[in-house]
Amino acid sequence: LIGVPKTIDNDLSATDYTFGFDTAVTIAAEAIDRLHSTAESHRRVMVVEVMGRHAGWIALFSGLAGGADCILIPERPFEVDEVCRIIGKRYNRGKTFGIIVVAEGAKPKGSSETTRDASVDAFGHICLGGIGNWLGKEIEKKTNYETRVSILGHTQRGGPPTAFDRILATRFGVKAVELIKAGKFGRMVSLQGNKIQDVSLREAVSGPKLVDESWYKLAEVFFG
Repeated sequence: LIGVPKTIDNDLSATDYTFGFDTAVTIAAEAIDRLHSTAESHRRVMVVEVMGRHAGWIALFSGLAGGADCILIPERPFEVDEVCRIIGKRYNRGKTFGIIVVAEGAKPKGSSETTRDASVDAFGHICLGGIGNWLGKEIEKKTNYETRVSILGHTQRGGPPTAFDRILATRFGVKAVELIKAGKFGRMVSLQGNKIQDVSLREAVSGPKLVDESWYKLAEVFFG
């Protein structure tokens, strides 16, 4: 067996990037760009819910690329009052609109993830969904700012892949065939820096790769 890292969530250990991630981020960032104009013209708060059950990579990268005003991820439970404070601060400066990106697995402090119902998917995971709608209602109730919610859902998984993902998948595929030829089984191909390496499958599945503190600090600096 040879593993190739493919998931839009980019939450697989032992590789810097998985293929599919860049495409999902690009789709989400483009959606955020499109929502900016309507948010500004109608003076609304826009909540954009993206995928990310346990890891907030899509929310973080698309929020940074799209210039969101607040990013909420599963790794850091949030306080609704703090989100409202951030949006209120913008309104007080004359910026009478706001963009909030929230991962589907994000949750308020002291609460669990928001689920559609008690159903599970093919892998036995509870079906998440609804945090965007819940958050939108809370913001509107606490601030009186008109708030709208966009849930991107499976649009992040479809369509033509970005050039980066196409090239990365090709490099992974070539490396996988080289490992087969060399008889090096029980390995996964991996991007480390700009080089394609290979790691043991045990290391690859040792645990999820979550957003670390350095990325969170970058976002905090970016948003002031």
